[in-house]
Amino acid sequence: MSFSFFKALRPKTPQELARAIKDSLMALDTKTVVEVKALEKALEEVEKNFGAMKVMLLGDGEVEPNVDQIIQLTVEICKEDVVSLFFHKLSILGWEARKDLVQCWSILLKQKVGSTHCCVQFLENHSELLDFLVAGYDNKEIALNCGNMLRECIKFPSLAKYMLETPSFELFFKYVELDNFDVASDAFSTFKDLLTKHPIAVSEFLASHYDEFFEQYEKLLTSGNYVTRRQSLKLLSEFLLEPPSSHIMKRYIAEVQHFKVMMTLLRDTSKNIQISAFHIFKIFVANPNKPREIIVILAKNHERLLELLNNLSPGKGGDDDQFEEEKELIIKEIERVSQLPNLES
Repeated sequence: MSFSFFKALRPKTPQELARAIKDSLMALDTKTVVEVKALEKALEEVEKNFGAMKVMLLGDGEVEPNVDQIIQLTVEICKEDVVSLFFHKLSILGWEARKDLVQCWSILLKQKVGSTHCCVQFLENHSELLDFLVAGYDNKEIALNCGNMLRECIKFPSLAKYMLETPSFELFFKYVELDNFDVASDAFSTFKDLLTKHPIAVSEFLASHYDEFFEQYEKLLTSGNYVTRRQSLKLLSEFLLEPPSSHIMKRYIAEVQHFKVMMTLLRDTSKNIQISAFHIFKIFVANPNKPREIIVILAKNHERLLELLNNLSPGKGGDDDQFEEEKELIIKEIERVSQLPNLES
């Protein structure tokens, strides 16, 4: 007859696990953490609870997760204000615990009770937590974790709209130019999601913050950093050409300053930037309602522009036929404009 001296531990219920996670995170606040061993023990307890949370949310490879338990855990995490602790304790956690938290966060955000996403509603009522995550880019130890969690939040229109409207949004113009390449690249991914995931919200944001936004954006387009110039130029095409932003595009292509920036980028030493700039430059030129000042600039610079365009090719992987067709139309328009009378007056 076989038997065991050890009784298997009963898995925690969702309510018990949420409370255990909260208690272990709050234990990081106690005065005992000044003692290295006490802090290590507290962090081990957090890691163990995060591991249990991961199993409850994702399963263990053998047993599938229980949907009811997932929802109960999500509800308890919000009710116990554990979400705030997730964010505020992120910088203290070890690498493994942060990795598990980021993975669990994407699952928690998706959970609904009825028509309500519990964690989304929690963040709507505690929106300062989103600002906290944005500011996480200042700490390179947790910057990528914060970026992953932010991009999960941006998938929800209400959270993305808040992030566009908050003063914290302006920080992205700094973060995308940070010296740390990995952090700057991650910040740009988040910045891109904010400007492309919800076109209607972006259109409304640009309409109400047009001058401030494009004043800042021009600094990215004229940055001394090649990667920043190239990425921001490609992103500009994406959000300007969205149908809900057509009125923004019309305003943009009517402004001489923006046209001059595209003229400069068209002469960039990088062929990739030249091609990306061409795809925005062509909209200025094709505009049937070009301002007189843009017409005058085209006429005065037509010889140099024609020479530049004649030498421009789409590069590897480009659609040669479409590119050449568009280029030919732009060349003809520049030639037409250059022959207009009374441009000097």
